[in-house]
Amino acid sequence: MVNRVKRIGLISDTHGLLRKEAVKALRGSELIIHAGDVGKPEILEELRKIAPVVAVRGNVDTEQWAKALPETAVVEAGAAMIYVVHDVNALDLNPAASGFHIVVSGHSHKPGKTERDGVLYINPGSAGPRRFQLPVTVAHLSLERMPCRLEFVDLEETR
Repeated sequence: MVNRVKRIGLISDTHGLLRKEAVKALRGSELIIHAGDVGKPEILEELRKIAPVVAVRGNVDTEQWAKALPETAVVEAGAAMIYVVHDVNALDLNPAASGFHIVVSGHSHKPGKTERDGVLYINPGSAGPRRFQLPVTVAHLSLERMPCRLEFVDLEETR
């Protein structure tokens, strides 16, 4: 997917629950990336009302509707090449050697970012039902200038 997108909303692990706080936090995004474990097709329909959506299939996305979702996706946004996969441990390539700048994943429900070999790895955390003691989050990725800017949004603090 090629575009000139600069403001990307990142969401993952909704598990069939799209909180109104997540919808509010993602407004203003020019593109939304859902890193899997969507749970219900209605989640993607609602997100598409905000912005175009790129979504990958997670391990709970086993119903017939989810078979249309790819296991991985590639997004070209401005100068950044982004690789999307649900579980970062299932990476089947070397992102740096393959020319990717950013890897977006979910699965662990833990929001975070790390950098390895010049590649930024982002997990927006879980936006669906609370799991364990982890926060309920989405993230904003701004590609206005490089290095990019990343902001996590705690959905329980935005009520």
